[in-house]
Amino acid sequence: MTAEISPSTPAITVVAHAERRARELRDLLEQHNIAYYVRDAPTVSDAEYDRLFRELQDIEARHPDLRSSDSPTQRVGGAPLSAFGQVQHRSPMLSLNNAFIDTEIEAFDRRCLDALNAQKNDYIDYACEPKFDGLAISLRYENGQFVQGATRGDGFTGEDVTANLRTIKTIPLRLSGENIPAVLEVRGEVLMFRRDFDRLNERQRAKGEKEFANPRNAAAGSLRQLDPQVTAERSLRFFAYGMGDAFNGGETGNSQSTALRLRSGSAMQSRDSTPAPSDKDADKNAAEMRMTYHSEMMHKLASWGLPIASEREVVRGAAGLLAYYQRIGAARVQLPYDIDGVVYKVNRISDQAVMGFVSRAPRFAIAHKFPAEEAQTTVLAIDVQVGRTGAITPVARLAPVFVGGVTVTNATLHNEDEVRRKDVRIGDTVIVRRAGDVIPEVVSSVLELRPTNAGESIEFVMPTNCPVCGSAVAREEGESTTRCTGGLFCPAQRKQALLHFASRRALDIEGLGDKLVDQLVDAAIVKTPADIYKLGIVGLANLERMAEKSATNLLAAIDKSKHTTLARFIYALGIRNVGEATAKDLARHFGRLDSVLSADLAQLQQVPDVGPIVAQSIVQFFSQAHNLEVIEQLRAAGINWPDAE
Repeated sequence: MTAEISPSTPAITVVAHAERRARELRDLLEQHNIAYYVRDAPTVSDAEYDRLFRELQDIEARHPDLRSSDSPTQRVGGAPLSAFGQVQHRSPMLSLNNAFIDTEIEAFDRRCLDALNAQKNDYIDYACEPKFDGLAISLRYENGQFVQGATRGDGFTGEDVTANLRTIKTIPLRLSGENIPAVLEVRGEVLMFRRDFDRLNERQRAKGEKEFANPRNAAAGSLRQLDPQVTAERSLRFFAYGMGDAFNGGETGNSQSTALRLRSGSAMQSRDSTPAPSDKDADKNAAEMRMTYHSEMMHKLASWGLPIASEREVVRGAAGLLAYYQRIGAARVQLPYDIDGVVYKVNRISDQAVMGFVSRAPRFAIAHKFPAEEAQTTVLAIDVQVGRTGAITPVARLAPVFVGGVTVTNATLHNEDEVRRKDVRIGDTVIVRRAGDVIPEVVSSVLELRPTNAGESIEFVMPTNCPVCGSAVAREEGESTTRCTGGLFCPAQRKQALLHFASRRALDIEGLGDKLVDQLVDAAIVKTPADIYKLGIVGLANLERMAEKSATNLLAAIDKSKHTTLARFIYALGIRNVGEATAKDLARHFGRLDSVLSADLAQLQQVPDVGPIVAQSIVQFFSQAHNLEVIEQLRAAGINWPDAE
C-alpha cells in the first residue's frame, strides 16, 4: 500500500516517493518473474502480479526519468534454465499487454483506429482466439521437418526442449500440404487437458508422490523434464497461434525475409547478418508466402497439419471484441483445457506492420483477461516470512478452500499497511481470489460474518523481533515494508543473499542452488558469501546428494567466479534498491570499488539514475562493519575484476 500524496506535497517529495515505490515494485516483480517463469513455482496470483505491473507502468509513465533498463516493463520474461541448451530466437517472443474491463478494450480499439487513420477506417476487423494457460514455445521446421523446439525463456533466448517436444503427439514431426517454406518457425502453447491432468494426479497419488497444483504447472514441469520418457507419459498437447519466421531463400533468415515475416505477423527484424538470397529468390518467396490476414495465416498452419484452436473468430470493432469475450467466457467451463482470457489481434497483417511494437509487446494485439475466481474461507492464523532484503511479509494461513481449480491454504498480505487497509483478522471469513497461480490474494474480510465473541477475532500485530534470528525489526519513514535488521546474520536473509550472490547475473556460480544453500547454512558451514570460497572437496562430498564429481564441478565453478567485473560484484552484494543497471552505472562512474565505498550521498547522486533513496541505501550498506568485513574477505579470497581496478 503506498502512502497518500496530496496536491500540496513538494515536487521533490513526490519524485522521491515515486522512485522508492518503483524500486520496490521492480524488486517484487523480478522475484515473481523468476518464481513463475524459471522455477514453475508462482508466489502470487496473476491478478496481484498484473496489479503490481500496472502500478509500475503508471509510475514510469508519469516519471519517464525513473524508467530503467532493468525494469520488468522493459523486458519480456524469465531467464532459461542451465539444465538445457540455449536457443536464440530469430525474432523475439514478446508478451502481450493486458486489459481487464470493457473501457480498456474500447480504448485499445480507438488506438488502433488512430494508428491506422480513422478517417479512412471507421472499423477494424480483429482475429480473436482463446488465451491458453500453458507454456509458450517455438517450433522450427526445415524443409517441412521438425528440427528444434524451444521455450520462450526471456523472450530472446529460450531452453532447447526438442527431445521432449518430440514426444507430444499433437506436434507433427513432418508437415504436409502445399507451399511449405524451407524454414518455418511456429509459435504456440504447450498445455495439458483437464482430464489428462486428473489422470496424472491419480497416478501420482497411487505412487505416493506429490500431486500437481494445476494443469499449467503440470505442463511446464513435464516439458522441462531432463528425461524425455517422463514427458512422454504426461499427455501434453500443443496449439499453434502464429508464426515467427518463414522463408525459402538462403540458408537462414536474413533481411530479405523481413517482408515474409511482416506478412506472417512478426514484424521484427532479423538480428543476424547472413548473406541474403537473390532478388529473384526473394520475389518467389514472397509470392509463395504472401498472406493478407492473421486468420488466413492460421488456416495455412492448419493446412500444414499444425493444431489450432477451433474457438477462433474474426469480429468487427470494439462491440465485436466484447461480444466474443462474453461468448468464450460463457463456454469456458466446457472447454477441455484452461484459459485465462482471450487474445485480440488486428487481422490485416499489413496493418500490424504499420502499428509495430513497444519495447515488450505488440501495439496491434492485447490480452483480455477473465476476472479472477473467488471463494470464501477462514483465516486460521497470520504468520510472517522473512525475505532476502529482510522484508517481513504477513501471510494468512487459511482453512483449505478449492478456488480456481486448486486447494489453497495460504495467501500473502504483502505488508502491515495492507493488513490494516483490508482489516483482515485471525478468525475472519475472507474472500480469496485466485487467477491461475498457486498462492491467491485475500480481497477483503466479510465483516458481517466476523465473530463477535471475545478472543475469536484477533487483530494482527507486527512482531518487534525477527521470527528467524530474533533481531529487532524496523520500518523506515515513508516505507510500507518492515525489515529485519539482522542482515547476513539472519539465516532467512542469509540463504536468499547467498542465492542472489551466486545467481547467473551476479557471480554466476553454477551448481549452488536452493537445496545446497539450505544444507550449507543449516549446518553453519557458510554464513557469508566469503565462506563459499573456503569450501573444500571433502566437506562438500559428505553433504546429502553431493557426490565427489558434483563437488568437484561446484568448486570449479566457485574458482571461475573469482574472475568477474566490478558491476557484477556490486550487484552480487545485494544492496537494497541496487539492480543490474545501477550496479553498472556505479562501476562506470567510479571505476574502483574503494571509490564506491567512500562515496557520500552527494557524490552518489552524481551517478545517472541514482536518486536520494538509492544513494541512502548504498551509504547505509557500506556503513555496516560486518558488510565491509565480508567485502575484505572476498577480496582476500581472490575475487578480482581486471577491467575495473
